Amino acid sequence: MPSFLASLLPDQTSPLLAAALILCSAVTSMITAALGAGGGVMLLAIMALSMPTAAIIPVHGMVQLGSNANRALMTWRHINLRVIAWFLPGVVLGAWLASRLLVNLPLASIQLSIALFILLLCWGPAIPKVATGRVGTLLASTLTSFLSLFVGATGPLVAAFIKQQQNSKRLQTVATFAAAMALQHAPKALAFGAAGFVFHAWLPLIIGMIAAGALGTWAGLHILQRLSDRHFSRLFNVILTLLAIRLAWEAIAHW
Repeated sequence: MPSFLASLLPDQTSPLLAAALILCSAVTSMITAALGAGGGVMLLAIMALSMPTAAIIPVHGMVQLGSNANRALMTWRHINLRVIAWFLPGVVLGAWLASRLLVNLPLASIQLSIALFILLLCWGPAIPKVATGRVGTLLASTLTSFLSLFVGATGPLVAAFIKQQQNSKRLQTVATFAAAMALQHAPKALAFGAAGFVFHAWLPLIIGMIAAGALGTWAGLHILQRLSDRHFSRLFNVILTLLAIRLAWEAIAHW
C-alpha cells in the first residue's frame, strides 16, 4: 500500500508529507470558512516549507481554486450575484492585461500598497457607495486580477473590499468573496499550464487537498452560523490586519 501511494505522488513528496498537507488543507479551509480569510495564506506558508519552490504557487493556486469553488457552492444562496456579474469582466480584463504587458512590477512597493489599502478598508472611514458600486467593483476586480498574476497576495484586499460592500454581513461576505476568488484563481491555472508546469504529476495530491478542504469548509461554515455579524466583523478585521502586517513586513524585508 505505501508503494502504491508513493507511485501517485511526485518524487519529492512522501506519503507522510502528502497526508500532512491534506490535513493542513482541511484545517486552513475551516479557518477561512469560519473567519472569512486567512487560511489560504497559512496554507501557502506551510507549503513553502515543505514543497519544491517551482511547485508551490501553481499547486497552491489550484487548491485555492477548488477550495473557493467548494465554499461558493456551499453558500450559493448568499452570493451577491450583482457583484459577481461586474467582478467577472474585471477578472478577464485584468488577466488579459497581465498576459499582454508582462511587466516587471516592484514587488515590495506593490506589497506595501496592498497592505495599506487593506488597513484603510478595515479601520478607515467607509468608502463612498460609488466606489463599491458597479464601476468600482469592475475597477477593483481588474486591478486585483492584474496584480494577482505578479504578486499573488491580493486575496485579503478583495476580502476587505467585499466586506465593506456587503456591510459586514457574514454569510454574504464569505459567499461573495469565495465566488470572486474562485474566478480570480481560474486564470492562474491556465497561465501556469501554458508556461509548462506539469500539473498531472501533482494531480492526486491536489485532488486530495481539495477534498479535505471541502470537509474543512463544511465544518467552518457551521462555526460561522454560530457567530453574530458583529463578532464576525471584528474577527475578520483582526485577521485581515494580521495579514496586512505580514505583507508589509515582507515588503520591508525585500527593501
